[in-house]
Amino acid sequence: MADLATRFQTAADDSKKLTKRPDNDTLLKLYAFFKQGANGDVEGKRPGFTDLVGRAKYDAWAKIKGMTQEDAMQQYIDLVESLKNT
Repeated sequence: MADLATRFQTAADDSKKLTKRPDNDTLLKLYAFFKQGANGDVEGKRPGFTDLVGRAKYDAWAKIKGMTQEDAMQQYIDLVESLKNT
């Protein structure tokens, strides 16, 4: 687990150094996997209809509810690695 957490943190740092900005769908996946990996299942109320960005982020995170934190960390690491190679 410690190794996975280290690779997860490295991927988070690498995601800020990407040369090309990912499309919005990919950004939402990155957000969801990161939040699930760092915090577990989504909690709290869904943002209101006037907060479109917050609502999209919440919905992306809620889609993967139930995924283990370890799986989410690995998915995040794999996604960042694939983005680094594009």
